[in-house]
Formats: sequence, C-alpha cells, structure tokens
Amino acid sequence: MTLPPAIPPVGDRQTGPRDKGREVQAMFASIAPRYDLLNRVLSLGVDRAWRREAAREALALSPGRMLDVATGTADFALELKSRAPWVEVVGSDFVPEMLEIGREKAHARHLNIRLEEGDALNLPYPDGSFDAVTCAFGFRNFADYARGLAEMWRVLTPGGRLVILEFPPPRPGLFGSLFRLYFQHVLPRIGALVSGNAGAYTYLPESVLAFPDPERLAQLMRATGFRTRYRLLTFGIAAIHVGDKG
Repeated sequence: MTLPPAIPPVGDRQTGPRDKGREVQAMFASIAPRYDLLNRVLSLGVDRAWRREAAREALALSPGRMLDVATGTADFALELKSRAPWVEVVGSDFVPEMLEIGREKAHARHLNIRLEEGDALNLPYPDGSFDAVTCAFGFRNFADYARGLAEMWRVLTPGGRLVILEFPPPRPGLFGSLFRLYFQHVLPRIGALVSGNAGAYTYLPESVLAFPDPERLAQLMRATGFRTRYRLLTFGIAAIHVGDKG
C-alpha cells in the first residue's frame, strides 16, 4: 500500500478524522521496511534512551499485563518484555505491515509478545483489561486525542498507569529554533532519501508542530481523569507523560 501522489497534508482542515486515519495507515505501510533504520538515523540513536526511560515509568508499579498502543514495529513492546520477561505484553496497531516486522523482530530476539491489529480510537479489549498502557511516538497520529485517551483510560484497571512518549513542538529559544530548522528542512530530505517516500517525512514535522505542547497534553489527560505529570528529555526534543488512573 502506498500513498497516492497528491495526498493532502494529514491533519489539513479539509480532512476529517476518518480521512486522517486512512492517510496515516497508508503512509506507515509504505515506509514499514525502513522505519526502524530511519528512527535510528534521524534521532542519532537517542530514541533508545528515551524508550528506556519510558519503560522504567511503565514498569514502576509492577504491572502483570500491558498494552502498547500504536506499537508500530514493536520497538517499545519489545523493550518492555526484555526488561520484564514475566509481564504479558500486547502490542496493537492498525498497520499490518508494521506488525509483521514486529513479529519477525520478536522471533529473532526470542521474546514472546502478542501483536494484534486494532484501532487506537476503538480498542478491541474489554474495560479494565490492562495494568499499564503505553504509547511511544504514536499518539500524535491519533485523529482524536480525547477519544484516544478515553479508550486508554477505559482498558486500564483502577490504579493502572498510562505512559506516553512523544515529540512535543520545539520550545522557544535558540535550541528550539535550530531543532525546528532541522525538523522542517533537513529531516524530510534524509527521510525521503532513505525511505523513498518524501510525503512521510514531510508529515512528521507537520505532525509535531501541530501537536499540543506538554502542558496542554497534561491538561487533556487530567480532563480524562488521570493524575498526570510529565518531564522533558534531551532539551525538550521528547517528553514523557505519566497518567495514573485513580
């Protein structure tokens, strides 16, 4: 599945939530084979350290069953399982091509996780199914943030924890300006060269710039019912939001 040649920008005012979902699904299907390589190259490998920090937060309450939403090629689900082999880890995503790569990685590493196709806005799990829910670099792709948070709240057990790892918009100041320049002009060129899909890596900076800032995301989580805190990583390039369900 590939992107049509004249696709409008994801999140454009003329596209609704359903359109955005289809566009994001097609885009990630087209770049799935080189997705992991691009993550390493474009983040200079720092994304691994970010995942380690997020995994520590997710495992802090000793969950027995965990769900990784928008799991992609299962990098974060595998991080969780490798750190806590006794925990049942389920990964959910709506891009089958990504999940297949994740299954190959899990097999190669001899890690037993379940990877299932599912929509983050309508999770196919009963209420209170998981002790912890995570989402690493996928939340900004949701067509409806409030509905996504409501679904993650629904499938969490009382006392469960949500951890979101995401790219917030660049902060004001010199570093933020430099990062914005890199994101808008350098990253799309590298991404297009490596993946062969210029649209995918034009979408990435657009999605980050349109994403709520860390305090606004925290407010959305609190409005859902979570007790929320967050912290910035690597000069604010990434952020971890932690939400506990009372």
